[in-house]
Amino acid sequence: MNNLVTKLTDWLFHNLATPIRISLILVLTFIGLHLVHRAIRHVFETLAEKQAANGGGQRIHTLSQVIRYITNVSIFVVAGILLLSELGISVAPILGAAGVVGVALGFGAQSLVKDYFTGFFLLMENQLRVGDVVEAGGKSGLVEEVTLRYVRLRDYSGNVHYIPNGTISTVTNMSMGFAFAVMDIGVAYSENTDHVVSVIHSVGQSMREDVAFAPKILDKLEIAGVDNLADSSVIIRCRFQVAPLEQWNVRREFLRRIKQAFDAAGIEIPFPHRKLIIAREDRAS
Repeated sequence: MNNLVTKLTDWLFHNLATPIRISLILVLTFIGLHLVHRAIRHVFETLAEKQAANGGGQRIHTLSQVIRYITNVSIFVVAGILLLSELGISVAPILGAAGVVGVALGFGAQSLVKDYFTGFFLLMENQLRVGDVVEAGGKSGLVEEVTLRYVRLRDYSGNVHYIPNGTISTVTNMSMGFAFAVMDIGVAYSENTDHVVSVIHSVGQSMREDVAFAPKILDKLEIAGVDNLADSSVIIRCRFQVAPLEQWNVRREFLRRIKQAFDAAGIEIPFPHRKLIIAREDRAS
């Protein structure tokens, strides 16, 4: 009787242990995926709520998808190796072949890998977001889409540019936090610069008091002074600190009002001109 029990126990151990361990691996894999996904979703939803006001929601969503994908691949690879071991298949040759294939793919797809790595850091470091106006990869425009593979820009003429992330070495973001509307005002050499500065200051003050432009202008007009003595004009530089993406609208309106104010004050806005000196040769009679 004892012999029968021992044989039955050995048979059950040898024949059922592998299926039980395989089932346990599968169950633990799906439980692990579920718990990790919940943790990732909770963390990134919290971050998205905090950064929604700064336009970081899309960046957080893209990063969460990337991390979720990497986590899924890692868990499935570990589970696959454990399952192969339980089935009696040696994983060493498979891992060796996978390493060789990975190296070959790495050499053949270097630009693609570079695109993904650069795109990940562009998002992680918050260098650009959807809705920003940027210059990247030799193109400038409004950011319509940011992925790990490329950035899609639309320029002022409506042209759409797809820029691979691997080609981006420098990003110039024109709408991060605030911007400056810089104006170079040219007046004739005959004008009194102190009087010109007072007129410019009054125009700037009137714009800050305008209900349409007051929310766009963050600080009073900063007048740097005479910036250059050009060929036919004296250049006075000034600037407004403005809300993101408002620098162009504020600059256009300011120049329009400056033209009207200069006309009213009789201040000359010069245009290029040349003085011709004709030398006459006196001849002896």
